[in-house]
Amino acid sequence: MSRKSEIELTNMCLICDGNKVLVQEKVGTKGLVFPGGHVEEGESLLESVVREMKEETGLTIEKPKVCGFKDWIQEDGTRYVVLLYKTHKFTGELKSSDEGRVFWIDRADIDRVNLIWNMKELLEIFDTDLYSEFFFKIKDGKYKGELL
Repeated sequence: MSRKSEIELTNMCLICDGNKVLVQEKVGTKGLVFPGGHVEEGESLLESVVREMKEETGLTIEKPKVCGFKDWIQEDGTRYVVLLYKTHKFTGELKSSDEGRVFWIDRADIDRVNLIWNMKELLEIFDTDLYSEFFFKIKDGKYKGELL
């Protein structure tokens, strides 16, 4: 049995500015996510998150810290891994991209907005030391996520 498996590497970053966090209304979805994207060939994981944030938000982030991971096995057997980063250091002017509109929301309003794709669970990883991974397993024919 081979120990090698196909992996799709992606990233996501929670960018904070005081009591505000940056969210994205991703094209083709009906809710808000934190910005992120794919790791490109030949690029370090750190380079990928800095590039993705620049492309999707117009901001140049500095010193992003890895907080944890979100991962699952897709139906074709490929493991999909999202590296979760967080930073409050950035420069530049906020601007939306073809990926979707980006804007700041107050942290106090986070429970009142339509966060999708398990963003609320991911906040547990971003904000606390209680968890480091959000893993999806197929149970009874459906994906079920679990904070680990």
